[in-house]
Amino acid sequence: MHVRKCNECGQPLPENFEPPAVEPWTTGIFGCAEDTESCWTGLFCPCVLFGRNIESLRDDTPWTTPCICHAICVEGGVALAVATAFVHGIEPKTTFLIYEGLLFAWWMCGIYTGLSRQSLQKKYHLKNSPCDPCMVHCCMHWCALCQEHREMKGRLSDDFVMPMTVVNPPPVQEMTANNENQDSTPPPSGTSTNLEMQAL
Repeated sequence: MHVRKCNECGQPLPENFEPPAVEPWTTGIFGCAEDTESCWTGLFCPCVLFGRNIESLRDDTPWTTPCICHAICVEGGVALAVATAFVHGIEPKTTFLIYEGLLFAWWMCGIYTGLSRQSLQKKYHLKNSPCDPCMVHCCMHWCALCQEHREMKGRLSDDFVMPMTVVNPPPVQEMTANNENQDSTPPPSGTSTNLEMQAL
């Protein structure tokens, strides 16, 4: 008998289980101008935007750790290539070092940041758009960071519980007689008793 199992945890799945639908991204890869704050942050401080994305994706990770890793891996490779070209000039001997620094930044950008995009896609069942996550970050890194930020921002606002009006029941009320000496017999028909309502 063939039993289907979950690809993630390996547990057997029921026969009527249907995999979640592959959903499209809520915004396109080139929709950076839709959120100006993330656009400017991604343009001038992509490591900070990447750290915020990881913090939103994983509750147990502060934004500073992925920010530092991004700065070392991606910006570090670009800075190495620029510093080599500035100090030694562009000549055949140093061109190899410049290309090596840029290749390191490109490779780390694709692998390290592409894995985080893949985790986001698994969490929200998003399809590869426009292509593989690693290739998206290799070719359109800043656009991908902004798209991921907008996606998580939209999803978190959808998950936010709208404030509801809480209606409390009225307090319990008690009926007491003014006369402390009450008889168990009902009062005569011609007399009336004074009752008052008190809140507990």
